[in-house]
Amino acid sequence: MELFRIGRTIPFMRNALVLNAISFLTFVAAVFFIFAKGFHLSIEFTGGTVMEVNYAQAAPLDKVRTAVTGLGYTDFQVQNFGTSRDVMIRLPLGAGQSSATQSDTVMKALKASDSTVELRRVEFVGPQVGKELVENGLLALLFVVIGITLYLAVRFEWKFAVAGVLANLHDVVIILGFFAFFQWEFSLSVLAGVLAVLGYSVNESVVIMDRIRENFRRDRGATVREVIDGAITQTISRTIITHGSTQMMVLAMLLFGGPTLHYFALALTIGIWFGIYSSVFVAAAIAMWLGIKREDMIKPIKKADEVEEVYQE
Repeated sequence: MELFRIGRTIPFMRNALVLNAISFLTFVAAVFFIFAKGFHLSIEFTGGTVMEVNYAQAAPLDKVRTAVTGLGYTDFQVQNFGTSRDVMIRLPLGAGQSSATQSDTVMKALKASDSTVELRRVEFVGPQVGKELVENGLLALLFVVIGITLYLAVRFEWKFAVAGVLANLHDVVIILGFFAFFQWEFSLSVLAGVLAVLGYSVNESVVIMDRIRENFRRDRGATVREVIDGAITQTISRTIITHGSTQMMVLAMLLFGGPTLHYFALALTIGIWFGIYSSVFVAAAIAMWLGIKREDMIKPIKKADEVEEVYQE
């Protein structure tokens, strides 16, 4: 399916060096901010108090957030769970406070606006749990990278595998750099968004790589740069349809999903746009500079005498 067809090949690789230099500087800046400023981790990683409250009617989440904000909290989560009457509140543990003290203070603020609210459960989530979550998240990221590398190496060629992995890590590091620079809250949902971007970005790279292989077989007289430019041009319509429809859904979550989905959708938005950029300019350019050629993508056909010799042996 195509929205439009471009009759003339666009020379994407003409400015590959300049664009990748910009990507490299952006990547370095992202790494700098990650190490210099760190992340604004949610209580899922740092530990804190988890409260479960119940309302007689559908819980007014906006009023709950307003009440918690009025107590001086800026880093907290309020969301439904189970039913529309049940609410989970996550709070960072303040200095000199206990979970019991926090829950009493919050319940007083909630009862001031609705006397029907009841406290169902309160518990402390310690930093040790947060440490385990960080380790599991890093392991998940490592396994995803290894899986992508093996997949691309088996389906295409090791040069494409290296190019694809570097392009995907480029996207991930830049997303993390945004969160470090702006000190946006980094939660488990954001981590899930980062992992989703890895799979989403590699899909675009695979489509372009597959078209490059087809063009190598069809356009035997074309240079490597011409083959790559042609492959990217031929997949532009598909890229616009796929990424445009995905971005519309993510934009809906960003605008109407509320605080719970805000940073998750923000991570996906950054990943989608940088994923397009890296698949077109970073992955393809790196593969070109690594020396990808027709012989790497197409296995040579044995001559008749070689086949006969093998058969006689």
